[in-house]
Amino acid sequence: MDPRFNFPEDREARSAARARALEALLIEKGVITAGSVDTVLSFFETKMGPFNGAKIVARAWTDPAFKARLVADTPAAIAELDLPAGMAGAEGEHMRAVANGEGVHNLIICTLCSCYPWPVLGLPPYWYKDPTFRSRAAREPRAVLNEFGLAVPPDVEIKVWDSSAQIRWFVVPERPAGTDGLDEGQLAALVTPEAMMGVAVAKAA
Repeated sequence: MDPRFNFPEDREARSAARARALEALLIEKGVITAGSVDTVLSFFETKMGPFNGAKIVARAWTDPAFKARLVADTPAAIAELDLPAGMAGAEGEHMRAVANGEGVHNLIICTLCSCYPWPVLGLPPYWYKDPTFRSRAAREPRAVLNEFGLAVPPDVEIKVWDSSAQIRWFVVPERPAGTDGLDEGQLAALVTPEAMMGVAVAKAA
């Protein structure tokens, strides 16, 4: 991977320390309570995250009609599934899905900041928010994907989708070969957030 995407090993520790200091200050000033942050974290650990996206992709892999509906009207298709309440809120208000297929590979970025479909992908990784990734992925997506370890053949078109407050994109990756005998739960285990962002492909069974 491009060394510009590498961050100091203590970055998370330093960020966590800043977050704890800010949390303590907000509690001290009465803006939030001691349980507010834990409640939000629990929400994204148990209700909103990439496990939802994996279920959606697995259904799309097994049901072509659902896949077509998902691409045509993403919120309506998602509403068909037994997923937690709130899929259309908390950064999921305007989600849109695009599907990889023969001759096309999709990549999701946000050139403005870090708009991201939290209900299906969870919280965005550091590198997604990095200005280097955001600018280079827009200019030279094939080179950036290669640095992620994903070599897209020259005859495959790469489409870059720019998320915003109005539309938050995610990718339906191609179903891996040799998975015909797997059920939806087993297929969902092959779907990673990176595959739904377009910087990787779904894992082989």
